[in-house]
Amino acid sequence: MPRLPLVTVADKLERAAWLDPAAGTVSRLVRKALPWPQVKDALHGVPLGHPLHPLMVIVPLGAWVSAAVLDVLPGNQRAAQTLVGLGVVTAVPTALTGVTDFSQLDTMQQRTGVVHQGANAVATALFLGSWLARKGGHHGRGKILAFTGLGISGVGGFLGGHLSYRQGAGVNRNEDLPEEVPEGWHSLGPVESFPPGQLKSAALGSVPLLVLRQADGGLPPDISVLADTCSHLGGPLHEGHLQEAKGELCVVCPWHGSTFSVRSGEVVHGPATAPQPVFRTRVVNGRLEVSLTGEQE
Repeated sequence: MPRLPLVTVADKLERAAWLDPAAGTVSRLVRKALPWPQVKDALHGVPLGHPLHPLMVIVPLGAWVSAAVLDVLPGNQRAAQTLVGLGVVTAVPTALTGVTDFSQLDTMQQRTGVVHQGANAVATALFLGSWLARKGGHHGRGKILAFTGLGISGVGGFLGGHLSYRQGAGVNRNEDLPEEVPEGWHSLGPVESFPPGQLKSAALGSVPLLVLRQADGGLPPDISVLADTCSHLGGPLHEGHLQEAKGELCVVCPWHGSTFSVRSGEVVHGPATAPQPVFRTRVVNGRLEVSLTGEQE
């Protein structure tokens, strides 16, 4: 079956380097405008455990679709105008969550994302024009502007779906880990091969791991083992750095700064929203063993 033209266009956007200056400008502006970690975490959706933006989209889009339904029925001019206005107002915080996520994506994702943003901005402007036209008594013009805006928002929504489901923006990069790690305990090598206080990489088959042996001299040694692939966009955590945050010893991803507790794997700061899988550990005959499902010893 031949692909729809819109799919072909979306695929080409990923390779459209001419979009990089616009995408870079938006990213820089967002990072400068949102310097507060707590605000960025909330906009990313860290407290929810998944991105906030898809949830926010429901409100303006639902209002605009509902307005369109009322526009084809007689006697609903005031209700349709109210819904159009509601959509315009709620589009602002929705866009804020979207650009916050956008500022922490990779280059190819941002190329699609900046066109997605542009389409939604045009759609919002058309709906604002529709509300103003209706307010002035020009309901016919308002309907035309609203239906045009709805069509363009559909294009923006398609690109948002492409960004998420084809390009993997916002998905958990470790979701398949339980299927990739065999049950039981597995040796990672001698404990002494992991110097205290250093982030070291290891491998369990094809699964990359991060190992941190605490520099406290305790017996048995205090060792934390996490999935090394950052849940946000797959950055190698062992190339990051250690940092105290919210009373926790954390590892900070070198790519986008996602911050995870080394003990629990929980997200301390975004843009990641999914925690890092943490492995159970034990030491047997001087060798470090790990398990994703076994008992802690």
